[in-house]
Amino acid sequence: MTRYFLTLSLLVCLCFSASAQDPIYSQFYAAPIQLNPAFAGNTVGPHISINYRNQWPSLQGSYVTYSAAYSQFFPQVNTGFGLMLLSDDAGEGLLKTNKVSGVFSYKLQVNRDWALKFGAEGSLVQARLDWDRLVFLDQIDAEIGPISPGGMPFPTEEVRPDNLNNTYVDISAGLLAYSSNFYGGVTIKHLNTPSESFLGVNPNLDEGLPMRLTLQAGMEIPLTFGNNWRTNSFISPSVMFVKQGDFGQLNAGSLVKAGFIFGGLWYRHTLTNGDAVIFVAGVEQGSFKIGYSYDMTISGLGLNRSGGSHEISLIINLERPNEVDYNDCLNLFR
Repeated sequence: MTRYFLTLSLLVCLCFSASAQDPIYSQFYAAPIQLNPAFAGNTVGPHISINYRNQWPSLQGSYVTYSAAYSQFFPQVNTGFGLMLLSDDAGEGLLKTNKVSGVFSYKLQVNRDWALKFGAEGSLVQARLDWDRLVFLDQIDAEIGPISPGGMPFPTEEVRPDNLNNTYVDISAGLLAYSSNFYGGVTIKHLNTPSESFLGVNPNLDEGLPMRLTLQAGMEIPLTFGNNWRTNSFISPSVMFVKQGDFGQLNAGSLVKAGFIFGGLWYRHTLTNGDAVIFVAGVEQGSFKIGYSYDMTISGLGLNRSGGSHEISLIINLERPNEVDYNDCLNLFR
């Protein structure tokens, strides 16, 4: 029954104003331009990231997100460019969202130690609502639910809208400051607060998609083994805070990379309660880096009911070895 009331609640939100939250990866560092457009062009060579997230697979109507992105820095114009494709499936096809984004960043060297990058993102978003998967209160029998003994859903008096597709433009911007040891950034998504409404009822009451504020910060500590510095080995503590509408979350933790293997541990807390402990493990070989993470639910939803969340990331860095000495702390995002 929970699923039916969730779908009804979703419909109510869509009728008046969009209040959904963006998909957020636990491995946010493996989807850098999805986190902040200023991360576009972290490498002089082509950088490709592919991400998959399956949230709460044990529940009916889970959330599945896919994305793929390319970015590259062009020193001749001191600029990074990127392209991102994202697909989000909420409720096993109930609400599908597809987005294509163009990303731009510009680097400003402030002094010998610090640099600033300004980023902008323009997206075209297409969302589709599957009306046939919705269940309304007038379809639910108090004893047997919404399905008749004959296996057919009970009818509803709700009127099907003419248009169940919505296409809109979405604008975002970001700023990133970094040195050889520390970085910090801020992202503002949905600057134009686009409308996600499907029904177009009372458009004056539609406040649009709430702007999303994301703060990210961290550092990089190189690891040494004996008297030898390992430039590909480091500890990277980091924190990310996200606020969108009434929703907020804080991720804090660290990733450790030693040679070709890496692992990490994060804790996620919402504005009201602890949400999950995140375990990460992966390997890097040549141009390829693959990571897996598992979100162990610790909230009232419960691990047995939710099944946690699974993520897989694949990074393809086509930069030639030792091509550039970056002298920064952004290896976590490469």
